Amino acid sequence: MSAIARPFHLYSTLTRTTEPFVPVEPEHIKLYVCGMTVYDRCHVGHARAMVVFDAFVRWLRHNAWDVKFVRNFTDVDDKIIARAKDNDEDPMALAERYIAAFHEDAAGLGLISPDAEPRVSTSMPDIIAMIAKLIDRGHAYAADGSVWFRVDTFSEYGKLSGQKVEELRSSDSDSGKASGADFALWKAVKPGEPNWESPWGAGRPGWHIECSAMSCNHLGETLDIHGGGLDLIFPHHENEIAQSECAHGKTYARYWTHNGLLTMASGQKMGKSLNNVINVQDALAAFPAQALRLYYLQNHYRSPLPWGEDALPDALAMVSRLYEARELAESMGGIEEAEAVVNELGAEARDCLALGRSFTERFNAAMDEDFNTSQALGHLFELVRAINRFSNHKKAKRRGAPIVAPALAAFELIASATGIMNQPTREFLDEVKAKRLNSLGLDRAHVEARLTERDAMRAAKQWAEADAIRVELETAGIIIMDGTDGAEWRIRLTAA
Repeated sequence: MSAIARPFHLYSTLTRTTEPFVPVEPEHIKLYVCGMTVYDRCHVGHARAMVVFDAFVRWLRHNAWDVKFVRNFTDVDDKIIARAKDNDEDPMALAERYIAAFHEDAAGLGLISPDAEPRVSTSMPDIIAMIAKLIDRGHAYAADGSVWFRVDTFSEYGKLSGQKVEELRSSDSDSGKASGADFALWKAVKPGEPNWESPWGAGRPGWHIECSAMSCNHLGETLDIHGGGLDLIFPHHENEIAQSECAHGKTYARYWTHNGLLTMASGQKMGKSLNNVINVQDALAAFPAQALRLYYLQNHYRSPLPWGEDALPDALAMVSRLYEARELAESMGGIEEAEAVVNELGAEARDCLALGRSFTERFNAAMDEDFNTSQALGHLFELVRAINRFSNHKKAKRRGAPIVAPALAAFELIASATGIMNQPTREFLDEVKAKRLNSLGLDRAHVEARLTERDAMRAAKQWAEADAIRVELETAGIIIMDGTDGAEWRIRLTAA
């Protein structure tokens, strides 16, 4: 018998309340997320939405929801055309190049692939058909080769953003607009721009119509959840609602989910126009993807997320603590029942066992209430601290396995439901070494050669010389751990 999808509550920007999630079809979720406008590399601000919705889909599927996840590419846009002109490059070739770069970044971040990734350039029949329907229903009009959406025909305009129609003027400035608030559905051809034939003449789509057409094509006229960054609420998502509900006469999306933005110390959001971005490509060259994932999920997804030079080093230190605790728990032995040893091993064992056994319930309670990864991760670090305290017991190494067994199950839950801790520990630690050594100005071959020299000096009982190498490496940021099978080393990481 198949599992029953787990119910949950979700905040909707539309109603401004957290409410029980009720899908169009039982146990099925149709999720559409606005994707990238591909005129440059993806930066770490963009990646917050990518990781948040990746974790959201993982969690839903872990809880037996059948999720169809669609994320688009905007590959026809003013910014793409302008960048291509600056580069003396074909706009479609530029877009194709940055789609490939996006896929590289997504793979580097360990993201699951959407079920569909529609592009504007390959969705023209759907876009043109939807514009034609809006004209037929009296919600749009053609003028000078362009087509405009008549905002005053949709009485609920502004219900998502709170904007008042009488105070609006859209940024679209081509000739033929009947009202300042009206926005472009189709833009008449201009010299040197990519264009497609339509009943109104050659041209290209406006920004907003693309998502309405693509989401309808892949998910139907009513979505369960529409997601994206907070900065898309107006005008993009507001306009999507207007044109979709006017075209189909149905609710466009039952729930609107928006992630908060990365903010700099100045309070600005991160954005290319502000010249304050760090590309995902560069972040992944210096830090494991797991550090970025924990960084994005440590705050509630709707909250602003501060960015600074310590953001990723601190996140790496935190995620390393998780892996090290798991490694510690995995190293413990013992085959007795937990109840047979817990009292003998003391209060720290009882705390560790109790927190491990209650973790799933506490984790689910946090996640079920508007995907609260911040609270869920708080429970995880509480469990990690309990493991570390218990590990100090002199019998923990030999008899602690039954005590930490529920904690190891908790780590498996986290990996499945969020994508955190989904690497083997050694693989993760090797990635830390590979990416962080360069930041320390060190070479792995040099570090390991010095450790080999130290082993030889220790074997020759040249203790002073061996200690000098330890001091040298530790000063450089290398931690040496001597064991029965020789010395291991790791990068020193410091959490804020």
